[in-house]
Amino acid sequence: FPAVLGHEGAGVVVSVGAEVTSVKPGDHVIPLYTAECGECKFCRSGKTNLCSAVRETQGKGLMPDGTTRFSYNGEPLYHYMGTSTFSEYTVVNEINLAKIDENAPLDKVALLGCGVTTGIGAVHNTAKVEEG
Repeated sequence: FPAVLGHEGAGVVVSVGAEVTSVKPGDHVIPLYTAECGECKFCRSGKTNLCSAVRETQGKGLMPDGTTRFSYNGEPLYHYMGTSTFSEYTVVNEINLAKIDENAPLDKVALLGCGVTTGIGAVHNTAKVEEG
């Protein structure tokens, strides 16, 4: 702390870094707080929600390269869950983004990043709710 909080949202990409290949300005996206590197032992085993590479820096409020992109009066502000959505603009690593259809209403799909997915997971995986 201090940190820019928030982990659910949806938006439009404004700009990208030089090496970003999966999204471009104008793309509609949902930020993902459970990103996956695709290379660690957890990602290779299918347990991507436990990605050790992402957890190593994300839990410290940092980008995957160990830095923060936010500041206030020259002092660092930290990221939250790799998304920091309680801000008009945020900086997100490309592995923390999912492209969505540009016609999808942003105010509705914003819930997909956490609320809907954790609810579905709780119903199917934890409570094991069955039809009927």
